[in-house]
Amino acid sequence: MTEIRTEWAVSEGFVPYPEAVAFMEQRAAAIAAGEADELVWMLEHAPLYTAGTSAKIEDLKDPERFPVFEAGRGGEYTYHGPGQRVGYVMLDLTKRGRDARKFVRGLEDWIIGALDQFGVESDRRCERVGVWVNRPDKGEGYEDKIAAIGVRLRRWVSFHGIALNVSPDLSHFEGITPCGIDDPRYGVTSLADLGIEESLADTDQAFLKSFQTVFGPVEQVAPPRLTEPA
Repeated sequence: MTEIRTEWAVSEGFVPYPEAVAFMEQRAAAIAAGEADELVWMLEHAPLYTAGTSAKIEDLKDPERFPVFEAGRGGEYTYHGPGQRVGYVMLDLTKRGRDARKFVRGLEDWIIGALDQFGVESDRRCERVGVWVNRPDKGEGYEDKIAAIGVRLRRWVSFHGIALNVSPDLSHFEGITPCGIDDPRYGVTSLADLGIEESLADTDQAFLKSFQTVFGPVEQVAPPRLTEPA
């Protein structure tokens, strides 16, 4: 297998969404051209909603609540905000087998492995994207999403990624129908909502360990230096 070098960076404070997307676009293009290494970028955004390529306008319940961005990734509406750890994943799938389904399954395994370190039993759902936990305390058949997945591939390089709810204000999800799922049995939760108090730094360490198990070793580097998109 071709040797793969993957960098791992963590940004402190809120990262502006447009600048983050502009950086990902540039980095993904450089990776595809063989001019840059893979990168996993862990960060946090100020409150905002993003619309994936399958988003339906009726699922944006409160468009004035927070800024809304067209994300260009797969999926529907989602929320990003304080207390949520976002992981943007720029990997070269040409070097990793060009199997999109396997890649998404790897992202799910990455999240599940990180949550397992906090004693949280989570799993994937064939019919619902993301990572879910059972909520028998809410009633029979109730489940909550604890992490979302939304990615895009261009020239077999991935960008966008995952978002784990660590301790966000869950009421902020009320401005959208998260991922287009309006069944009352399927809600949204977080580590804090489950009674698990962990910092973003704690979750970063869990993510780092799990990523290396699923995808391979990384080299920790300084976070990207951003410029405003043109």
